[in-house]
Amino acid sequence: MTGKLKQISSSCCFGGYQNVMEHFSDVLNCKMKFGIYLPDCCVAKEPVSVPILFWLSGLTCTEENFIIKSGMQRFASKFKVIVVNPDTSPRGDDIPVGIDGDPNFGVAAGL
Repeated sequence: MTGKLKQISSSCCFGGYQNVMEHFSDVLNCKMKFGIYLPDCCVAKEPVSVPILFWLSGLTCTEENFIIKSGMQRFASKFKVIVVNPDTSPRGDDIPVGIDGDPNFGVAAGL
């Protein structure tokens, strides 16, 4: 990772914060995004240590799909867990947008 993390968005959710961050990857030579949910105990005046769960989506999911559709924020808040979910989509200019109409391959796909 080169440079600094850039916060793209932050929303209060179940007492904690759902953030989307961006950084530049030297390995992939492009910008990468990831979501991170921080329960309320992590943003308190005296934060505490909590476990971290890394969720790796597959197929046609980006970091946004998981944030919007999973509902994990409620459980992460209740059980005091940080959840990190990177965009696992393939990268590169030569990746087709679907192969023969199959959305499971190409940009925003996980295969």
